[in-house]
Amino acid sequence: MTSAPSDYDAIDGLGALLSDDVFLPTEPKTLRETGVSPVLVEGLVCKYLLQVGSAAGRDVARRLCLPFGTLEDLFGSLRSRQIVFHQGQAALGDYYYALTDQGLDRARAAMQACSYVGPAPVPLDEYVLSVEAQTIRAEAAQREQLLEAFEDISIDASLLEVLGPAVNSGAGMFLYGAPGNGKTTLARRITRCFGRNIWLPHAVIDDGFIIKVFDAAYHERPEEQEGSLLSGTGHDPRWVNVRRPTVIVGGELTMDSLEIRHDPISNVCEASLQLKSNCGCLLIDDFGRQRIEPTELLNRWIIPLENRYDFLTLPSGKKIQVPFDQLIIFSTNLEPHELTDEAFLRRIPYKVEVGDPSLDEFRTLFEVGCRTLGFGYRPEAVDYLVQKHYRPLGRCLRRCHARDLLSQVRNYCVYRGVALELRPDYLDRAVGAYFTTMPAPASIATPGSDP
Repeated sequence: MTSAPSDYDAIDGLGALLSDDVFLPTEPKTLRETGVSPVLVEGLVCKYLLQVGSAAGRDVARRLCLPFGTLEDLFGSLRSRQIVFHQGQAALGDYYYALTDQGLDRARAAMQACSYVGPAPVPLDEYVLSVEAQTIRAEAAQREQLLEAFEDISIDASLLEVLGPAVNSGAGMFLYGAPGNGKTTLARRITRCFGRNIWLPHAVIDDGFIIKVFDAAYHERPEEQEGSLLSGTGHDPRWVNVRRPTVIVGGELTMDSLEIRHDPISNVCEASLQLKSNCGCLLIDDFGRQRIEPTELLNRWIIPLENRYDFLTLPSGKKIQVPFDQLIIFSTNLEPHELTDEAFLRRIPYKVEVGDPSLDEFRTLFEVGCRTLGFGYRPEAVDYLVQKHYRPLGRCLRRCHARDLLSQVRNYCVYRGVALELRPDYLDRAVGAYFTTMPAPASIATPGSDP
């Protein structure tokens, strides 16, 4: 394993190593190597003991995600200053620690100043360098990887040929087309094309403010296997090994979500969506139907998309420069040119239309759906469905229809206590319930032709 480039050495405490172009945050040997203030770590120790009453030194270290060796001298200092005392002997030469009266006062003051109790943060500069080392732009997805990512969903070969270059661009794309054809599903699978996991800090700190970055809602830990990257590496426990993230937001998106969110009561900050999606994908689902105007959102990102970095504001008013390193996907039912101007469209170079399925693909979707739900597939039942409920009404085929109609048929069979069958009369019932409030669109295939 070789040392990182000199840029990494420029930051005191950065223990990141690169081996075969793989970023790895190495375990700090001393408190100084963590890159954070001993006063901050003392405060975390005191606040944790205030919460639990007493704990063994190794349990405190585990909660703070720091090696026990980095805290031994700190525990000795806290004890000599009568902030903590030994409450009993623990295993392996360790002790149970509790707060003295003086320690309780200090812990309460620290909790009032900032109620964060958790993994010790990583300096912001270290996080910035980690994103540069793990950039999604360094990943080049091949056709085989796309096929693997989409193996359990139906995707047209021609669409795959357009998606491949768009994914490899790392710049961004519009997925547009009629609702129900799988745009969101496609976007969710795109991150799977990038095989390598990334390292992400639980939290970062700058200008005295702790910003939580790891979010279990978006960051998925891979199953640790024997002999994997995590085995025996001595990595810094303040960092988490996660799959490249896919952050999905829809109509709930607001401009506040794109900034660092500060809780004035706890004095703890939450990372913006851009930070949480770095080195992965950020999907703006149902774009154009947010509570903010599309142009307002696009204007916010027009410079970051060009320069690949963004500026965020800390509660103190300080501006910090952070990476803007993700594949941004706008999924919309509207035409892209209806949402924005040419200047922004130029910065989102790929516009991928997800059209309606062909009749053959529609049949395949029913076949796969039947297999999944335990039906016996009957192609004549699907042909009946198309001839009676689609062609005469000029109704478009949608990829979601097979799943939704089969679910209704299944629910009916379960309710009646009968065997699961794909029968025309069952499909009639499902269509009657499903399409009652869904009028057929006007711009569709003409009766008598293949949809």
